[in-house]
Formats: sequence, structure tokens, C-alpha cells
Amino acid sequence: MRPQPPASRRRSPHSSARLALGAALASAVLLAGAGAARAGTSRSVEDCEAIVRSSLAGAHVTSAAVVPAGGFATADPDLKSRSQALGSFCRVRLQAEPSPTSEVGIEVWLPMENWNGRFLGTGNGGGAGAIAYGMGMMEGLRRGFAVANTDMGTAPDINTTVDQPERWIDFGYRATREMTRLGKTVVADFYEVETFRAYFAGCSTGGQQALAAALRDPDAYDGVLAGDPGNNRTHVATSFLWNHNALNQTPASALTAANWSLVSSTVLAACAGRDGGAPGDRFLTDPRQCRFDPASLPACPDDAADDGCLTRSQLATVRKLYAGAVNPRTGERIYAGLTPGSEDQPLGPLMQGDPAVWPAQQFYPFHWALGASFETRTFDFDRDLDQMDARLAGTLNANGVDFADFERRGGKLILYTGLADPAVPYEEVAHYYERLVEAGGGLDQARGFARLFLVPGMGHCFGGPGATDFGQPFTTSASGLPGTDILTALVVWTEGGAAPERLIARHPNPGPEAPVERPLCAYPGLPIYRGGDSRQADAFTCETAPTGGLRAPAKRYLN
Repeated sequence: MRPQPPASRRRSPHSSARLALGAALASAVLLAGAGAARAGTSRSVEDCEAIVRSSLAGAHVTSAAVVPAGGFATADPDLKSRSQALGSFCRVRLQAEPSPTSEVGIEVWLPMENWNGRFLGTGNGGGAGAIAYGMGMMEGLRRGFAVANTDMGTAPDINTTVDQPERWIDFGYRATREMTRLGKTVVADFYEVETFRAYFAGCSTGGQQALAAALRDPDAYDGVLAGDPGNNRTHVATSFLWNHNALNQTPASALTAANWSLVSSTVLAACAGRDGGAPGDRFLTDPRQCRFDPASLPACPDDAADDGCLTRSQLATVRKLYAGAVNPRTGERIYAGLTPGSEDQPLGPLMQGDPAVWPAQQFYPFHWALGASFETRTFDFDRDLDQMDARLAGTLNANGVDFADFERRGGKLILYTGLADPAVPYEEVAHYYERLVEAGGGLDQARGFARLFLVPGMGHCFGGPGATDFGQPFTTSASGLPGTDILTALVVWTEGGAAPERLIARHPNPGPEAPVERPLCAYPGLPIYRGGDSRQADAFTCETAPTGGLRAPAKRYLN
């Protein structure tokens, strides 16, 4: 399920004043940025249908047709509900062929009215293979952007691309580059403009796309939003394999859903509300402060498996997941371990141990590098990983932190990640940002173009027990206010406004134990509870937390 829009709630006078000021600022910037690009110009059905006759280098338009307001057809009930709020748009489908074996699917959606004068590239998820309509396209269109997405060249299934290295390049970065090039061309022709701003927003695989675009093509986008990024692709895949093998080492190694719920609740009982969060929190605000000892978990008497305790084999599994992937020969860290407090979140250990679903979704890099006969249990985390990195790291990974060209152009980058993400542990993202800061001349200098927001209680990209809706991809919230909408905050910052120091995140459906809203703070800040109604953002202040102390990959695994 996707999160639903947040319920209405009472706000303090101070909150209302801030939102009103933010709305005025956002409107001023949006109007100022739209003038040269003929924003708001209405287009006709004929204008849309004429796109099919466009001549595009290395690609062709397969269809172009107007979709009426609320008329986007989909069998997905969640997307169908979200599409009801869409205005009329011109839907353009393209096929790009940047190599003789490439088949890159692309869609560009063009508002028929009230275009805001901007282009928004959006990211995909997992191994892609289809256009990702619900990962930023819909909400971008609602904000007035012309939006684009790509199947990343892996349709219909990434597992069909073994022995096709050109399609690996498409997945790594080239499909996104083609989407950007062709999307901008279509926008310029349709609206008859020469210049306009361009932004990118993506999470997970989309976060990888975002960073790869900013690093490889620093003039492609003015502002980039990268969430929970899978940019260290070969090593996040190795982490998935490490966890999968641990969870399936023997039949006794696996934990049930109830076991994982027990682990998570025990962690939270020991640490939640003691790390700067509020009393009663069901999530962690600063997992670095959680000194949880797995030995404190209830042990099963006589090692008899039960949902209310752990056997010795299950406890060994938990320890191995917390420890994270390491090179067994050298002891070098490959990837961060499981974050305490994330154990029962979606894409967590329960799914990572699934012998049918998880390998089919996540193990394609091993088949690419080692062949179709790759076996999970025989993978050598030293020698075989070196072989995979030698073949794929230069194509798939976006581990670089030299954004000098992007910064020089005035580009702005915002990263964010969930502190309860079990797939891409927050330590990976925080360490990436700390490397960026070091390469960028220190925190003050780096914060001039790049900021990171850690989201307490958020799982992978969205959802979780915290306040987790702030206008990011995958969510239905698109307030258009820079104080509550991270994409709008990026636009305002990029186009001459203030850099975001604090955002307000909302719970999509707050219950009696969930926060209504909570601030998100620019790193190294975290929201610290200072008293009052803990369900409201005004009960917290952003305060600087210590940096460092992160379980960082060895240098050889940052290739």
C-alpha cells in the first residue's frame, strides 16, 4: 500500500504564519522562474498529437495523445486513486536505442495547462523494467512540472539481461541520460521555448539515478533530490546476499514475522525516547545512541523455537545481520549492517530471506558478473566480489563525491534517508554525505550546495511509524510549500531562495501513538524533544548532533 494524504490537524499560530510565509515565497519563486518559459500556456490536442511526427536522434516517438483530467488508465488501485487528481496532460511514449542492443522505454507527460516552466526527471525502483508512474511522475505533474521517467532499458525483466553489457550500461546511467536529453527536447518543442529549469527526483534506484546524473552529467539538472540511494549498487547487492545467506544458512536460522517484531519492539523498549526523541516514540531519532545487546532478547527454553523468543541459531542470525557484510579474509567492511529499529520494516529481513522473491528481485548483478549459473551459497565475499566489482562497479556505482562541476554551475543537491530503512541503512547515506563534505571543503562550504535530511521512523523511501510524508517520491503529499514539500524547497533554494534548514514531515494517517508532524533537520542536525505535545513539530528543536561514528565501507568497496 502507498501512504494516504495526511489528515487535517490543528496548527499553532506560529506554524500557520510559517506556512503562509513559505507559500508566498514559493509562489514568488515559481512565478519568477516561469516567465521566460511561457509557463501556463495552454496547448491543443493537435499540438500533442503532432509530437508523434517528431524527428529525434537515436529514438522515435511511438505515441502521443492527450489524457483528460482524471483519465489516466491503470489497473493498480493505488495509482488509480492518485490519478484522479491529475489534470489533463499530453502523454508521449518514446523508444530510445543508444546502442544496437538497447531498448530504452521513456514516457514524458506534458501539462496541457498551467505548466510551471520546469522539467522534472523522475527515478525508478528496484531493477526497473517498466515506467514508474507512482514514483514521482504523478506528484510532479500535480505540481505543474513536465515529467519524465524511463524503464532504464531492462524491460520486461532485468533478469533477462544476462550477457547483454550494453543494457547494463543503460541501467547504470545511460537510460537516465537519454530520458533527460529526449525529455528536454520534447518539452522545448511542445511549449516552444529555448530555456527552462530542470530537476530530478528519485529514491532507492532513483536515488542512484539522481547521483549518477549529477556526477556524470553535471549540466543536466539544476537541482537534484536523491532519497535512500542505492548508489553503492554492487555492495548493497552484496549486503542483500550476505543477509539472505545468513537467514537461510539452516532451516533453524530463519526468524518468523513475529520473531522480527519481537526483536524490533525489544530494541525500541531499550532505546526509543532516550536518543533525543520523545517519550512514547515507537522509532529511533538517533540509532547511533542505541547500545542494544542482542543477548537481551528472550531466549527460547531448551532452544525450542517459538514466536515469543529466539533460539541460539536465530540469535546468531540476528547478530550476523547487525554486523553487516565483511570480507571474510581481510575483515574489511563491505556495507553497513542492519540498523536497530528497522528489523520489521518492509524490505527488511523477512523479505530478504525469502528464497523465491528476493533472489529474483535483487541478485541480477551476480548473474551479470558471474554468469547465469551463479549460486548464492557458494559466493566468495572476497574473490567473487572483486570479480563483480571489476566488471560492474564502474558502470553501476555512483560512489563519487566530486561535485565541483555541478556546484560551479549553481546546482543544488538534497539527500534524505530513513533512519528505519532496512535495505539501505542510514549509515551508508550519512557516510556518503560526510565524504562529500570532506571533498567539498568542509561542512560550511559543502552545505552551500548539498544538504542531507535524516528522517526518524521512516523505512525505505516512505512509510514507517514516524512522520514520513514531506513531498518526496512515492508519497501522495505535494503541498507546494517549501516548509513541508522537499521538492519545492529544492526549487526555491536552486532559484535563489533560502537553503532549507528545517522541513516539517507529516504522518500520512496518524493514530494515537503516532506523531502528527515532526521537523526534519539539515545534517548534522536532529529533532530533539524539548517538551509539550510530542505529536506536534513545535515540541522539537533542531540541534547539532555529533558526526562520525558510522560503520563505513572499506575504501576498496567505494569504487
